[in-house]
Amino acid sequence: MLYWIVKGVLTPILRLLYRVRVDGRANVPDDGPVILAANHRSFLDSIFLPLVIRRRVTFVAKAEYFDSWKTAWFFRAVGQIPIRREGGSASEGALLAATDVLERGGVFGIYPEGTRTRDGFTHRGHTGVARLALRTGAPIIPVGLVGSDECQPTDKKLPRLFRRVTVRFGAPLDAARYASDAEGIACRQLTDEVMFEVVQLCGIYEYRDTYATKKAEDVPTDTAEVPTFGAAPATAGVG
Repeated sequence: MLYWIVKGVLTPILRLLYRVRVDGRANVPDDGPVILAANHRSFLDSIFLPLVIRRRVTFVAKAEYFDSWKTAWFFRAVGQIPIRREGGSASEGALLAATDVLERGGVFGIYPEGTRTRDGFTHRGHTGVARLALRTGAPIIPVGLVGSDECQPTDKKLPRLFRRVTVRFGAPLDAARYASDAEGIACRQLTDEVMFEVVQLCGIYEYRDTYATKKAEDVPTDTAEVPTFGAAPATAGVG
């Protein structure tokens, strides 16, 4: 109930403060499990994405945000699931939490890049989104978010008002096409397809086939898969 109250309050305020355009909203089904896989440029991505569809969207967030009552109420209200990120079990913990949401017929939001971009590029996706789709059979809807970083850049604590944001939903991708392939190959190929569609939906952001890092100047030299499942960025609490 708190989710819908917060959404009901924020929706008219955000539409007044920002010019939000939505394309392809009909691609999001009215019911049934679905994964929304989007590029990640700003903390506000996790505000704008639930804003523009009628269904509840759930993300995973750093458990530290739930340790203080000052922030815990908000993250619970906007549909976040707490996840501890210590050790190698964090990825599997996020996967299990997301699986539970989808098995109950819900909408799960994920940022395959794993963190917000610091250099302006759209980056290579981690395979958690594909593993989740193959495990649950839920379709993946690629989402292109354009302009959210102009509303609140990653290095700014306060948002900028009266900017334009575009949210584009692509056609659903069926993971079943990859079910007969070896798991590792299937996950990589499906993830790459998702990111290709995301880049096409955005239209203006260049793709870089490296993993996103916490600092813009850190350019990874090793593109081997790492166990990140789109967990929350340090300042956003979602991802």
